[in-house]
Amino acid sequence: MDQENIKGAAQKIKGKIEEVAGKVLGDKDLELHGKADQLGGAVRDAVGTARDTVKDAVKEANKP
Repeated sequence: MDQENIKGAAQKIKGKIEEVAGKVLGDKDLELHGKADQLGGAVRDAVGTARDTVKDAVKEANKP
């Protein structure tokens, strides 16, 4: 697992908390910021997964 996967998961959780808090408090800005954080976390997670895939492919290609 890449560091980006971990950071992405944490960002998604933070975003979900912000989204729910925004809904509860009636704060649309906080809610939207939370949704944006979740999207950013998903992108970060995808980048980490892509890195892992590339690393694995390179390792496999370099095997004798």
